[in-house]
Parts: sequence; C-alpha cells; structure tokens
Amino acid sequence: MAILDNLGKYRNTGLLLLRIGLGVMFIIHGFPKLAGGPNGWTDLGGSMKVIGIDFLPIFWGFMAAATETFGGFLLIVGLFFRPALILLIFTMVIAALVHFGKGDGLQGASHAIELGIVFFGLIFIGPGKYSVDKK
Repeated sequence: MAILDNLGKYRNTGLLLLRIGLGVMFIIHGFPKLAGGPNGWTDLGGSMKVIGIDFLPIFWGFMAAATETFGGFLLIVGLFFRPALILLIFTMVIAALVHFGKGDGLQGASHAIELGIVFFGLIFIGPGKYSVDKK
C-alpha cells in the first residue's frame, strides 16, 4: 500500500513517539517508588539479592527508583540516551530475575524482559533527530 510505504520517512517521529510513551510510563511507574522514601527503597533494594548483593539495600532501591523516574525523563528528551538505557536494562534484568525467583515464571517476568529487549534495541538505533543528544 502506498500510504504505508511512505511512513519510513517519518522514522524520527516514530522514535519520538516511542521515547515519549515509554518515558511517561516509566515516570508514572518510578515516581511512587522514588517518593516512597527509605522504607520503600529498602524493600526495592532487597531485590538485588537475586544476584547476590545483600548490602546497602536503601542505596540500590533509591537507584532503581531514580533510574525508572529520571531514566523515563531522559528517554523523553533524548538526553544521555544510551547511558540511561543501560541503567534501565539493568533494572529490567533485576525485575525479571525477581519475578523468576518468586516463581512467577515467564508470564510474570515477560513485561520486564520485553522492555529490556526494546531498550537494548534502542541503544543501537539512538534517540533520533528530535532529541537533545542530536542538537
């Protein structure tokens, strides 16, 4: 179809929509964790036990909450795009491992795995021309 054939010239618009959509959802998902304070951060940081890290749970929890919140913002604006994606991928790996560890199986871990795959692909694609990194 001719109309679908021409969409390729709007790939930067597509990347912008992807960045905005994912970024907004991560801010919505991460901000309550960030606002949860040290008690919430301790629980969240306890997730690092799945890879054998059982020290400084407040720090790790804060880092996960900050990565989701500020990483979402950085996705939207396209600033420090690839470093933000690396942190988000790490967070998604831990989330997937936590789900597997709880016995949720692939069904429970699938959301984190899918997002990790998208973020990994975006590392190669880059933020597109409508981004701060491109300016």
